[in-house]
Amino acid sequence: MILSKLFMGLGIGLTQTFRSKSKLKSNLQSRLFKTGRSPNQNILSNPLFRATSLRLLLSYLLAMVVVMGLSSTGVYHFFAYSLYQQLDHQLLTLADAAAHNLLAIQADRTAVHRKMPRILDHDGDLDIPWQDLRLYGQSVEWFDSKKQLLGKAGKQFPPIPLINSFHSWQHNDIRTLTIPVYSSAKNRQILGYVRVSVSTVEVEQELKRLLIGLGFGGMLGMVLIGGTGWWLTSKALQPVEQSFHKLQQFTADASHELRSPLTAITTTIELMQSQTKHDHSDIKKIAIIESATRQMTHLVEDLLLLARSDAAAVNLPKTAIPVPIDEILFDLIDILKSQIQEKEITLEANINNEIWVKGYADQLQRLFGNLLENALQYTPKGGLIKIDMKKSDNFVEISIKDTGIGIATEDIPLIFNRFWRADKARSRRQGGSGLGLAIVQAITHTHGGEISVTSKLGVGSCFRVKLPVFE
Repeated sequence: MILSKLFMGLGIGLTQTFRSKSKLKSNLQSRLFKTGRSPNQNILSNPLFRATSLRLLLSYLLAMVVVMGLSSTGVYHFFAYSLYQQLDHQLLTLADAAAHNLLAIQADRTAVHRKMPRILDHDGDLDIPWQDLRLYGQSVEWFDSKKQLLGKAGKQFPPIPLINSFHSWQHNDIRTLTIPVYSSAKNRQILGYVRVSVSTVEVEQELKRLLIGLGFGGMLGMVLIGGTGWWLTSKALQPVEQSFHKLQQFTADASHELRSPLTAITTTIELMQSQTKHDHSDIKKIAIIESATRQMTHLVEDLLLLARSDAAAVNLPKTAIPVPIDEILFDLIDILKSQIQEKEITLEANINNEIWVKGYADQLQRLFGNLLENALQYTPKGGLIKIDMKKSDNFVEISIKDTGIGIATEDIPLIFNRFWRADKARSRRQGGSGLGLAIVQAITHTHGGEISVTSKLGVGSCFRVKLPVFE
């Protein structure tokens, strides 16, 4: 009992010591965060936030491209409509003026180029000679009531028969308007038709210049918007990243802080178990405390590992060493051999020798240990677990396949999330914290690798880990 108190006092003392150091470290962290910097990372130095910032920027640019594209299209069509409306108005004015020459041309074909005197007949039409209204590139044609050509003036004429439609229409680069000529407003007897045409080359050139201007303006706008968007997304993500770093630091500090009292509790439990003067109920209570302490210790170690992996850079530090991946797998098979035999599971291992991976042996053992334990946990009695290893180029791929209960297709993207649990069939594991696959993914990424999974309910799952080979 005296030794128990001694160990408990030692644990409390260690806890207070670590607490004081943690407070000092937290104060330093808070000062650094107030200045907008993390002790290990600068703003948006985390690959996760850089990728998020890039996705936000691309989404913003895509939205702006759509908006600017729609706006430019609207401006172009409105401008084109205005130009052609202006052109049609000029054609209508010219046609009204040329209509006064129809009777004279019917009487004398040579009167096409004769300028009619300006006589106000009070009929509501223009009395200005058409020669005074015609512009360069315009042409006029006069037809009788039977649509026979009487005369024409100009250079460009549409190569098609007369269409007695009051609406303007366009053929190639010539825009044409045809109006009927009546004897009087009351009789409404058709005397003939006047067709006026104009070249649309200048209008098309103007529209091309507008397109070029909109294109250059759009590119310049996208460059400015891209720079501004990157600055805005960085500014917007700075508070989020700072909060994330604070949460990382809190998780690491809290996990480190909890290790001391857990160590003291574990030591005390071991001391109590070594004493034989306990009845059956006390032994059962101590076993419950030991199980809970072991689970909490495992959870704290998982949280500390994830916090460190989040804070670490993507590349391995220089302290990483070459590790024989085949030895790690064989050691894990030996460790889990009793469980494999107990569940009568068939294990097939196709492991190549002399394949080295640069990294940390303990983390790689944790990675494949978690995958093998999952396969054992969810594979029924008499099932099959198969380990395959193959090397291609500068990578080695290790696959662990089982004939277990499988994972639903909609759950596969979520299985690497922390503390995520599937349905009751997959969460029946005792003592699990829901961090196993998250740790597997974190270790894989820390070692510069990739992990993927394929699964089907009732058939089984296959996890593939791809790691760079040390040569």
